[in-house]
Amino acid sequence: MTEPITQPPLSGLRVIELGQLIAGPFCGQLLGDFGAEVVKVEAPDRPDPARDWGAVKYEGHGLLWPVIARNKKSLTLNLRVEAGQAILKRLVDTADVLVENFRPGTLEKWGLGPDVLMAINPRLVIVRVSGYGQTGPESHKPGYASVGEAKAGLRHLIGEADRPPARAGVSLGDTMTGTFAALGAMMALFHREKSGRGQVVDAAIYESVMAFMESLIPEYALGGHTRERSGGILPKVAPSGVYPCADGMVIIGANQDTLFVRLAKMMGKDWANDPRFATHDARGENQAELDEMIGAWTSYRTMEDVLRSCEANAVPCGPVNTAKEMLVDAHINARRAILKVASPLMGVDVPMQAPVPKLSMTPAQVDTAGPALGEHTDELLDKLGVGPDERERLRQANVI
Repeated sequence: MTEPITQPPLSGLRVIELGQLIAGPFCGQLLGDFGAEVVKVEAPDRPDPARDWGAVKYEGHGLLWPVIARNKKSLTLNLRVEAGQAILKRLVDTADVLVENFRPGTLEKWGLGPDVLMAINPRLVIVRVSGYGQTGPESHKPGYASVGEAKAGLRHLIGEADRPPARAGVSLGDTMTGTFAALGAMMALFHREKSGRGQVVDAAIYESVMAFMESLIPEYALGGHTRERSGGILPKVAPSGVYPCADGMVIIGANQDTLFVRLAKMMGKDWANDPRFATHDARGENQAELDEMIGAWTSYRTMEDVLRSCEANAVPCGPVNTAKEMLVDAHINARRAILKVASPLMGVDVPMQAPVPKLSMTPAQVDTAGPALGEHTDELLDKLGVGPDERERLRQANVI
């Protein structure tokens, strides 16, 4: 195999991140993972709330911050005042991408809209992340992941049928949107290589969630079918669910015909010739009965026994992990899917998920966890020609 190149693929790319919390900053995280220099801009008196978010704190710091702000440089800059806006314009002249997730119209209110910024730097790619997009009758509304997930139909599907909609334990709408925003940035940069010009990338939370909704819309529009909450199963797709063991739970996915035959044989059942289960459609119609029978078989066995049997018979199966199990999982550790990253801010090495995907020639790398507020302000402004005396005046005026 060819030896990896030292530099990750986005080395030399400068990204200005103006966003807060998750959706915009997750875009910045993805670009930073692959080598972009990400300059995180925060108001000196209004830092990103993500610094303190999370149910668990370490030495007073939120544990989302070291992950979502990894590989980033922190620049304090008050964009609400003219002096701060002037500095940002100077920074934009050196940048390739600007990411923001303010409510639409905010940048324009500050005199920093795309027309102004792209007049300074016509090659700039501006990634705008918002709840509802930059246009349309609802574009002015504030939007969070929870609201976008509901508008796009995802929340309606999560949970048990006889209860109100539930949610996943993470902000899926935000990270979905951040992923599409990063993808949009890369496509715009690819186009810039051919045209020499930047453009605006408009990433809406609800639209990003809609993109993951598979055939939900045509099922209703053409078939009159509305998907409903179904708990731990996917209706008419069986077997594919969570099954109890004597010491825990496992996931088994064997709905494809060939897989189901192997599962039945493993369990000592002649289901391949049983009209209730012989075809995909038949298994879907008899899903509850089939799941009950499989659960009865697994419930008297340990997780290890079920997992080994499934592996020996090439039946997809796995444990229902928490972070505790993930940290000691042999496969996860063999692939270095969890890294420990030094955090001088917290004084500890922080375990966190590694970048994805893995590239054979130009792999991603995580050098630093989330920085202290304003940690790189002097360094970055010095490179812009803002000397020590001017920086001190700007600090006294609460500009930086």
